[in-house]
Amino acid sequence: MDDDQIRLLIENIDDGNTEFDEIDGSDEEGVDEVEYISHNSDSEQSLDDDYEDNGTYLFSNWLNRPQFIGKDDSILEQIVTYTNIYLDRIRPMFDRSRDARPTSLTEIKALIGLLYLAGVHQSSHVNIKDLWAMDGTGIEFFRLSMGMNRFYLLLRAIRFDDITTRAMRQSVDNLAPVRSFFEDFVRRCQDCYELNNYVTIDEMLESFRGRCRFRQYIPNKPAKYGLKIIALVDSNTYYSYNLEIYAGKQPNGPYHINNSACSVVERLIRPISGSGRNITCDNWISSIPLAEVLLSNHNLTMVGTLRKNKREIPPIFVQKLKERLNESSIFGFKKDMTLVSYKPKANKIVLVISTMHNDDSIDTDCARSKPEMIKFYNSTKGGVDTVDQMKGKYSVSRNSRRWPLTIFFSVLNIAGINSQIIYASRTNAKIVRREYLKCLSKALIYKYMLERVQIKNIPMNIKVRIREITNAIKEPVQKTSNSLGRCAFCNWKKTEKHRICVTSANHIYVKNIQRLRFAKTVHNRRWKMISF
Repeated sequence: MDDDQIRLLIENIDDGNTEFDEIDGSDEEGVDEVEYISHNSDSEQSLDDDYEDNGTYLFSNWLNRPQFIGKDDSILEQIVTYTNIYLDRIRPMFDRSRDARPTSLTEIKALIGLLYLAGVHQSSHVNIKDLWAMDGTGIEFFRLSMGMNRFYLLLRAIRFDDITTRAMRQSVDNLAPVRSFFEDFVRRCQDCYELNNYVTIDEMLESFRGRCRFRQYIPNKPAKYGLKIIALVDSNTYYSYNLEIYAGKQPNGPYHINNSACSVVERLIRPISGSGRNITCDNWISSIPLAEVLLSNHNLTMVGTLRKNKREIPPIFVQKLKERLNESSIFGFKKDMTLVSYKPKANKIVLVISTMHNDDSIDTDCARSKPEMIKFYNSTKGGVDTVDQMKGKYSVSRNSRRWPLTIFFSVLNIAGINSQIIYASRTNAKIVRREYLKCLSKALIYKYMLERVQIKNIPMNIKVRIREITNAIKEPVQKTSNSLGRCAFCNWKKTEKHRICVTSANHIYVKNIQRLRFAKTVHNRRWKMISF
């Protein structure tokens, strides 16, 4: 089987991107249903400043040094196990079994490292063939790290659950293909970090247009179609602390849960319940009953915008727009709760509810006379939006028809952000995110490169470049000074053989026999040294 036939088995390529199908026909995507979500955020204030990647992070007295469990690769080891189960299933489809050989922990780490490296080069939507191109336009590090066909196959075959038992689990859980993997990742995010005073709850939309029973359509989002993830994020450092995938209406069973905004928030804030922190959320989530529940049951304050159609809002706060002056405010007070109606311009009203503020203070330094509640909301509401911007700038995502792979790419993007925040908190080092991701990708790939250099059929020029990049030392060749063999550093089209002499583990001295015939007396002076 030639390379083109192998590629046809493991890929489905369009003109610009790579997409992946199911070979075994398993119903991983399920029924294709799209739920329309009208997320009207007209009452929200825009971010004051755009996100800028300057490599700095803010810290407060809530932040403690994270306690690491150690080199725990249990999540990746499970991925290796489940991927090998799938590779065993598709191996009979290949003429050569070695084309679908089992993977390993080191190789999966290298795969993740290459995805991060593609994100650093902002090549997530570039055809993979262009990354491995050998005409000078490709990226050498990809060719040195892994073969293109192998990269295709691993992306095609990677799995996050046991496909032999998926059908049984999928009957009671729409998230069966990623449930264990996603929950383990979220638990580790919570174990390694402690949040600041202020957190934000909002939704992310991961772009996806394949078949999925809980695919969403949100018209005001850039992607419009995708998978919705509700996130709890630190408002200052942008650390993603808790995540929940919206899975639609679950079948009756242990995973049948209420998807109302109040129920989702109560599940997300469970790890920080009773801590006295403040939750900032937009008008899709916030409501007066939710604010009362968070304060009374969880000792958490809330600041959020409200929609004007809420029945709890007094009519005077939303009516008589023409009679009110621009940049004017109306305050309302309730036990442990404050409501403000602010008119920034004609025919527009912003409603903000807060259980953190209890006065009618106005920001006198602001030219538009904004209430302090709205100023605080603007300064803390952009946590999730900023994480979305950071994810998109160096995204590892690739076009895929498999929604579990889209979740996997989202997890890698969030892990890249969270790991840099943890690194900065432990070392107090300021490093630009691009450089951090580049170092992370190299660290994940290097060990696999050292294993690859030991393979006999890898071209010698690739081995030499790997040794130069990794500073590896070539193992001494077990040959005597009188042995004959072809030199790996000369033109292989020549028929002459070379006399090889190994004097140390770092150098190999070679001499052409033909030269020896004409200069036997100066033999030792004509040896050529080649260093690794």
